[in-house]
Amino acid sequence: MITGLHHVAVVVRDLDAAADGYRRMLGGEPMAQDGGGARRAWFWLDNMGLELIAPDGDGPSGDRVRARLDEAGEGQWLVAFTADDLDATARLCERRGLAVSERTERAVMFEPSSTGGVQIALVGFPPQASQTSGLVAALDHVVIRTANIDRAVANFGGRLGLDLRLDRCNERWGARQLFFKAGNAVVEFGASLKARASDAPDSFGGLAWRVTDPVGAQARIAAAGFNVSEVRAGRKPGTSVFTVRDAPAGVPTIMMSAEPAMESA
Repeated sequence: MITGLHHVAVVVRDLDAAADGYRRMLGGEPMAQDGGGARRAWFWLDNMGLELIAPDGDGPSGDRVRARLDEAGEGQWLVAFTADDLDATARLCERRGLAVSERTERAVMFEPSSTGGVQIALVGFPPQASQTSGLVAALDHVVIRTANIDRAVANFGGRLGLDLRLDRCNERWGARQLFFKAGNAVVEFGASLKARASDAPDSFGGLAWRVTDPVGAQARIAAAGFNVSEVRAGRKPGTSVFTVRDAPAGVPTIMMSAEPAMESA
């Protein structure tokens, strides 16, 4: 079974520039990994990893990344979940209707046409220990935009077996949202209430990082050269959030407090 979020992957053209940007934003040093025609930089937080990946010569990984860059440019590419028994979990997902596109001893990739259009993977080992400074503690949630809520429920609740914790509509925002729990993180789906359901593919819509001190994190990230919004009240009562308007690789990015903000004495 799936036990949590393992990592999200972001494809980039210039790995060094992207790694420097996330180093300044997240407050940690990346781990380098090369191979398969690609270069990677890994950032590990409390509950998952961020993989930056760029093509570098010949090889299957580089070919996949080049194809993704040609098709959609830089940005979010993949979300990977940790499975306690990789083979058994992959077989169960196949029986439920997901198609495997690639299988190794350490990971399984599913065909996006069977997952609603987004690239999903399973990984058979846990994330590494956190290497960040602590102001950005973890990933709170991954955002996926969908044109078909029922398909999202079938794929992520039924086939992957994630726990659907909340299904809500907000007329003021014109949106319906689903929240699937994945260990200590959440996969959030958003759909328009104004559009009819369709077979259009899902797409990644951004990352929400969890910060221990929103005011301090906003000041540090602004001092690191990023264009950030003011700290404002979050949609969840008692939380605070701010937006990083120019996050590396153009990934929509917000920082949010994990718990309701405490009023000063």
